[in-house]
Amino acid sequence: MSIKIAVSVFLLTIATALRPVLGQSIRLTDRWEFYKGDLGGIWEAMRPVGEGAPESVPLWEKVQLPHCFNAADAVDPDINYYQGPGWYRTVLSIGNPNENGRTLLHFEGAAQKTEVYIYTTKVGSHVGGYDEWTVDITEAVEEFKKLGVYQKQFGGKIPVAIRCDNSRDLQMIPSNLSDFNVYGGITRYLNLVYIPALSVERIAASHQINEKGTAVLKIKTQLYNPHHISNADIEVRVSDPSGKVVRQYKSAVTITNDSLPAWTVTLEKPKLWSPAQPNLYTVEVRLASAAGTHLYTERIGLRSFVFEDHGPFILNGKRLLLRGTHRHEDHAGVGAAMTETMIRQEMIMMKEMGVNFIRLGHYQQSRIVLNLCDSLGILVWEEIPWCRGGLGNDLYKNQARGMLTNMITQHYNHPSVIIWGLGNENDWPGDFQEFDKEKIRAFMKELNAIAHALDPARKTAIRRCDFCKDIVDVYSPSIWAGWYRGRYTEYKDVSRKEFESVKHFLHVEWGGDSHAGRHAEETDDIPVKITTGAGADERAGDASLRGGAPRVSKDGDWSETYICNLIDWHLKEQETMPWLTGTAYWPFKDFSTPVRPDNPVPYVNQKGVVERDFTKKESYYVFQSYWADKPMVHIYGHTWPVRWGNAQEQKIVKVYSNCDEAELFVNGKSYGIKKRDSQDFPAAGLRWMVPFAEGNTILHVKARKGKVVVEDEITQQYQTERWANPARLTVEKVRVDKNIVTVEVKLTDDKNILCLDARNWIYFSLAGEGNLIDNQGTSSGSRKVQACNGRAVISIKAGTDKNILSVQSPGIPTIFLNLADAKIGLN
Repeated sequence: MSIKIAVSVFLLTIATALRPVLGQSIRLTDRWEFYKGDLGGIWEAMRPVGEGAPESVPLWEKVQLPHCFNAADAVDPDINYYQGPGWYRTVLSIGNPNENGRTLLHFEGAAQKTEVYIYTTKVGSHVGGYDEWTVDITEAVEEFKKLGVYQKQFGGKIPVAIRCDNSRDLQMIPSNLSDFNVYGGITRYLNLVYIPALSVERIAASHQINEKGTAVLKIKTQLYNPHHISNADIEVRVSDPSGKVVRQYKSAVTITNDSLPAWTVTLEKPKLWSPAQPNLYTVEVRLASAAGTHLYTERIGLRSFVFEDHGPFILNGKRLLLRGTHRHEDHAGVGAAMTETMIRQEMIMMKEMGVNFIRLGHYQQSRIVLNLCDSLGILVWEEIPWCRGGLGNDLYKNQARGMLTNMITQHYNHPSVIIWGLGNENDWPGDFQEFDKEKIRAFMKELNAIAHALDPARKTAIRRCDFCKDIVDVYSPSIWAGWYRGRYTEYKDVSRKEFESVKHFLHVEWGGDSHAGRHAEETDDIPVKITTGAGADERAGDASLRGGAPRVSKDGDWSETYICNLIDWHLKEQETMPWLTGTAYWPFKDFSTPVRPDNPVPYVNQKGVVERDFTKKESYYVFQSYWADKPMVHIYGHTWPVRWGNAQEQKIVKVYSNCDEAELFVNGKSYGIKKRDSQDFPAAGLRWMVPFAEGNTILHVKARKGKVVVEDEITQQYQTERWANPARLTVEKVRVDKNIVTVEVKLTDDKNILCLDARNWIYFSLAGEGNLIDNQGTSSGSRKVQACNGRAVISIKAGTDKNILSVQSPGIPTIFLNLADAKIGLN
């Protein structure tokens, strides 16, 4: 069967799986119970509880949605994260206001295999943890109401049970070899939706901008019509970004195949969408029939883009350097179950850093993310989770086809999306005995055809699979200059070579790990042992912290100092690469991963510019200094309380700013004004050599951009005493906020001198009535963590003062702290 025929057959069959998601919608967040494990059967979730009932086993815990099985264990340093089934249950008051209307459960995402029950009746299932789907529960609800238990046991409410399962399965995507956790649970919002018997399922709004600058907009409408209603009235309105209705259409329609003829309209002098001006039009489709009225609303944007052959990226006729990052759906304390508030904060932080592009790795992400990209002005590469492992059987491939179709269909109208990603690191074997490059190529061609059939206007792309790079529209090779291979000074030359090997080049994934709070006086000694001229890609085993060729990822200090220099170099070089389409730093935020248990924060990929709890690292401000529009200034070292060296030794003070000039003051004395020059590495010329003396040094900077003045200040201690090997631990309270106590441990030598280069492992444990605030996957929220410059921090939810903290480090005597006796110390 040819690829073209296979694609046509597949699209015809998959269309029946897509269901409406808009209507009167109620988020179901509260009054849920969860059981981690499997049940003997659905009856165990439904049998009577309470007085007079059999003993209630197993025990259920109260939770809120969204919820993730692995909120804590994904970064527990002592265990593998849980992969298996988990159950949720609740009771719902259901009253559809539409006569003969349909009642749906709309899942914005549930991981990874899901089954849905109304009482003991299975009403739906889904495979895939990242796309949206719905279950029509109308008939099941009506049938349950006829049972005596409806009133007697459930008080007129409808019992719902949901089984999610993230068990390891080689025939599922993504692969468990992936460098991220395959989470389980109802990880995104679940909605109860009421719609009329005839409703709008979705619209597809496509457009073209012609040479005169006029936009030709075509709107296709798909209906959900289980009752086969044949007549309706439709009204379509298009409003401009100010809310003014600019085009309108009304018609009586006869429904034959649940889709309506496309409506095409011309918009003169449209207000185009761009990162600088994310103008959004609104399309409203009102459908009226004997079943009632349904209003469906979408926001769209009008723009044109081109990847020039062997050249830059063009948006709306002008070159735009894509300044990007990546996002994983992952956060401290909740795993994948990020709330809308968390997501919004994360995306705003990206925009404030200066991002205009994001690759959503490595799966379809929440509609909330895409809506924010539209409204904030962030271009998007979104991809399916065909990630590592090889290629599975027909079941495996059909999942990939379905996930690609759902991603494109569900996110088709987002103007931010410019690329559909077909896979990531598909040259990475391991899940199957067979690894056949030709079979992978054949399937990649099929996915490429499906994507273009569904959406001819956008580009396709993959990252790191050289034997498939000729298939897709845009290709990103593996370039990790200065981390997994080579030195960062090779970045431009390596990129140019890769750029010349494909028609459309876009570099996604670069950077390196940094342990938040770890700093270095000197970083020049790190690259000395690193081989140059042999490539800057990532190869098998390079992510390991042992064995193999010399590389910064293994032999470096993982300091923020080094990573800031690496990023600084990349960004200054990008300003002198006129042929470059753009890049995306990997990633914006640290995230959990099962394949990195030995990292300074175990099971965390620490390449982010913010920690898992949104705490900014120093590197965030390096990006701002190149990319942000709002005037900013930041002295390097806000999390570096103590520097070291000889008395009056000249030390570099770096200032990151996007202003024209800056003036540094040391203990009140001016050290002069410096002009910013992006090509003057490091810190774009905003650096001073300052003699440091024993004790405190106050650093203050004033930066000017036109008439705007911004300032920053830090105080650093300076230690001239030399230290020997770590021999002792000390620990003290450093902060108390209500019932949260924060403690700091220090490593000193046998003369009690602070060991400022110590990276020893620190283990915290607690006896008493409180709890460690651990399993956060952050440098200050793990009970096992490497020290940063001889220090480590953790917090305790004390409850009462009857708590004894134990601190251990291999080869050093264990110490204890009675929180009731300890006084607050000073840094």
